[in-house]
Amino acid sequence: VQLQASGGGQVQAGDSLRLSCTVSGRFFSGLSVAWFRQAPGKEREFLINIDWNGRTSLADSVKGRFTISRDNAQNTVALQMNNLKSEDTAVYYCAARQGGTRGPWTYWGKGTLVTVSS
Repeated sequence: VQLQASGGGQVQAGDSLRLSCTVSGRFFSGLSVAWFRQAPGKEREFLINIDWNGRTSLADSVKGRFTISRDNAQNTVALQMNNLKSEDTAVYYCAARQGGTRGPWTYWGKGTLVTVSS
């Protein structure tokens, strides 16, 4: 399984941005996919995930601002980020694991940088 995150860039506080994760190499619809981020000097942080069955989970820090969706026909997962804040500045990563399982995220893509200026 290979993942590629894209869509990062520099935006202003209050703006919206949509990231995309393209997944290849395995039966996509059977995978759960998540988004993480890592800010400078901080540990990697879980943000949100979407299970193989469409169920979502998200961290309190992004509730009401971030949403996730998947397109099984295009093998992509999107992260919609609204009302961005300077503290959202980070490298954003997507990850995947077999659907219906818990534990570590098995597959990781290279990140995409999001910079939010106030």
